[in-house]
Amino acid sequence: MRYLDPKADLTFKRVFGEHPDLVMSLLNALLPISEEEEITDIEYLPAEMVPDNPLRKNSIVDVRCKDKKGRQFIVEMQMIWSPEFKQHVLFNASKAYVRQISVGEEYELLQPVYSLNLVNEIFEPELEGYYHHYRMIHVENTDKVINGLELIFVELPKFNPHTYSEKKMQVLWLRYLTEINERTREVPPELLANPEVKKAVTALEESAFTEAQLLGYEKFWDIISVEKTLYNSAERKGMAAGLAKGKAEEQHLIAANMKKQGISVVIISQCTGLTIEEIDLL
Repeated sequence: MRYLDPKADLTFKRVFGEHPDLVMSLLNALLPISEEEEITDIEYLPAEMVPDNPLRKNSIVDVRCKDKKGRQFIVEMQMIWSPEFKQHVLFNASKAYVRQISVGEEYELLQPVYSLNLVNEIFEPELEGYYHHYRMIHVENTDKVINGLELIFVELPKFNPHTYSEKKMQVLWLRYLTEINERTREVPPELLANPEVKKAVTALEESAFTEAQLLGYEKFWDIISVEKTLYNSAERKGMAAGLAKGKAEEQHLIAANMKKQGISVVIISQCTGLTIEEIDLL
């Protein structure tokens, strides 16, 4: 049996955007909610249009839903990490929170918005854990919380089922997202033993997709590869430009100090590489 990778646009939306029971199971496993707060029903919401960005145009896949309590859930699969992604997440969650009520309605009608972000890259290398939970807390008294927005980031490459002892379902879903791909020929029995995960695995069988869908799947990975190359190239150019600017500023500062000491502009030019005209302007 051949399988597809669940992190791709086609497969992620097939599994979590078409099966309410599966996205509900994923949310209950990965969100910071108690057993009493567990999600028991789900209604899908229209997906937002992702702003056009030539470097990360196709790297974000999202599923949106809410429960009968009115709590909203945004699930995103982020293939390429960039520093502004956290702002993107905060913006989308804030927008979903604000849109719950119209002008003049009571604020107590507002329900929490949870944003679950599965990231296929390491973005917090200095931290050991893969699970990052953000919310609004009092700086000195962290038990004081303003409820409303809950942002969760999961660094998938850091996950290792042999070194963590989280909830059973959390481990199973993260294993599903990190272990199943085109190279999989035999699915681990622990995954197939769970009915929900088994259903999600079955949805990845290559035979369940049309030729056109499989072509789209391959194109998705080609696009991700190109976008990653473009982003890394742009990042390197930005770093190089920053270093060049810093060096130029340093040379101007050295030249200005030498000029104050009455050193000849010719010598200053030889030492700093600046032209005599540039030195005269300092």
